[in-house]
Amino acid sequence: MADLEMAEGVASLPGDQWNALVGDESPFLEWEWLASLEQAGAVGGRTGWGSRPLVVREAGRLVAACPLYLKLHSEGEFVFDWGWADASQRAGIPYYPKMLVAVPFTPVGGARLLSAPGQDRGHWAAVLGEALRDTCVANELSGVHVNFCLDEELDALEKLNFQIRLGLQYHWLNEGYASFEDYLARFRSKRRNQIRRERRELERQGVVIETHVGKDIPDELFAPMYEFYKATVQEHFYGRQYLDFPFFELLRDCFRERLVFIVARQGTELIAGTFNVAKGDVLYGRYWGATRSLRHLHFNVCYYAAIEYCISAGLARFEPGAGGNYKQLRGFDPQPTRSAHFLRDPRLADAVGQFLRAEREEVSETIDWYVKRSALKKTATAPGD
Repeated sequence: MADLEMAEGVASLPGDQWNALVGDESPFLEWEWLASLEQAGAVGGRTGWGSRPLVVREAGRLVAACPLYLKLHSEGEFVFDWGWADASQRAGIPYYPKMLVAVPFTPVGGARLLSAPGQDRGHWAAVLGEALRDTCVANELSGVHVNFCLDEELDALEKLNFQIRLGLQYHWLNEGYASFEDYLARFRSKRRNQIRRERRELERQGVVIETHVGKDIPDELFAPMYEFYKATVQEHFYGRQYLDFPFFELLRDCFRERLVFIVARQGTELIAGTFNVAKGDVLYGRYWGATRSLRHLHFNVCYYAAIEYCISAGLARFEPGAGGNYKQLRGFDPQPTRSAHFLRDPRLADAVGQFLRAEREEVSETIDWYVKRSALKKTATAPGD
């Protein structure tokens, strides 16, 4: 017989059992990442993120689960519902707290309704979805939001009156490139020459880019990587510092094998870096920052060096994060993202449903427009075209 409960944080659960549910799915679902967020104080306490993972046990072992948070705000989600919250409050419908199934501060797609190997994923997705909906209704919460989930999870959720939201991100796909020059051959000459100029500009300024992977990342790089993260947060008016150095220290000790650090040096000084995570055949870009403003530094460290690493390591995809249609000019084409939303009040659900239908149509048209205008040619030709 299966027992369902909301646990007191992912860190309270057996790491080996939780990771067995994750399997080959996103590294950001792994126990080490989620538990480190809790242990470092990035979630929990007064952060407005109450970690209450929904878990199912049979004979005392985890057979299904989802990373669930009780949210008191909409910060750090990257599927923006501020307008829904405002409309809800104006209509006299309390919007917070709400339930969120997601990875905090991480706009990366992947499974959200997890089940153990050999289990019927569709069955447990339906069980978890129903439990989420029923918990929301029983506690008179405004809704449940399942962000950046897989397409196959949507079937179970739609049957439970969850509404689907469509978004987009820009991803790089490896089409069997043998080298960065091989990749550049996919661009028309004007764009290809521009990228070459951007790369030569850093060489002219004496900047050297280094890539450090997994266990070979030196301990002394974690502190500057945290400073680069803070520099980006402080640079932008919309920036929010969700993480403190203890989180980086925890990852240094328990998650290092997943990390790929790309750093830039000018002389002996570290001036910029990107914090990336790799698993399977995918590289995920997470944090970027610089202490010196140099022309084309961002594109070279964040994108070109990461693409070069993906080609050399045989990775199939690079997901650099949310936003930035300037990525499209550098060979990142739009890919759809999806989330599912259950809203308890029928008035709010109807209003949001109308919005989502119009938004889905607009996003679909945007994706089609960018795909047709990809910076990449359909087939590679010689660099001299």
